[in-house]
Amino acid sequence: MLPALAHVDTWIFDLDNTLYPAACDLFGQMDRRMTAYVARVTGLDAVAARTLQKSWFHEHGTTLAGLMRHHGIDPHHYLADVHDIDLEVVAEDRRLVAAIGRLPGRKLIFTNADAPYARRVLDRLGLSESFEAIHDIHACAYRPKPDPQAYRSMCDALGLRPETALFVEDMARNLAPAKALGMTTAWLDNGSEQGQGPVATDFIDYRIADLGHWLHELGTDA
Repeated sequence: MLPALAHVDTWIFDLDNTLYPAACDLFGQMDRRMTAYVARVTGLDAVAARTLQKSWFHEHGTTLAGLMRHHGIDPHHYLADVHDIDLEVVAEDRRLVAAIGRLPGRKLIFTNADAPYARRVLDRLGLSESFEAIHDIHACAYRPKPDPQAYRSMCDALGLRPETALFVEDMARNLAPAKALGMTTAWLDNGSEQGQGPVATDFIDYRIADLGHWLHELGTDA
């Protein structure tokens, strides 16, 4: 383990585009289902529904938050619908399973998705037994990353000390609140944040291209 990470006793991982390659494009499937859901709820055509969906995402952090605020939809129904996707593109990653298994301390998932979907993805990856807990959008009281309250709710619910935790994310902006709490941060720069504008890096401790490789190197570093 790198001496600089000797203080870490809790390893927190984002789920989508972090534990599996962004090239799987699961979000592409979900995005289409979100647009269809917005269209059904609002009565808009597909083009207008997509425009509204994206405005809610930028304004509220998730399409779900916009739907709940403006249409009072049931979040469980919405999440079950948009996560009803094909996971065949996600393959078991034995190197990642082994690397995460070697990490000392607690291992957790922190996701804007819900736990049932997260468990399906983890099962596909071979990681179903690798994590102690999943802090999902329900546990965050529907205040998604990067809302600082989402991070505080995770720390409170799971008894975390931020100063001894490391958080890995593919969306750089989601690392800023973690760093503000005192967490060590690792940005998986895999291209999933393209088109989001310039990326600030002053709150990023580690910038990595391949999660499995980076964790493997941590485990073998003298």
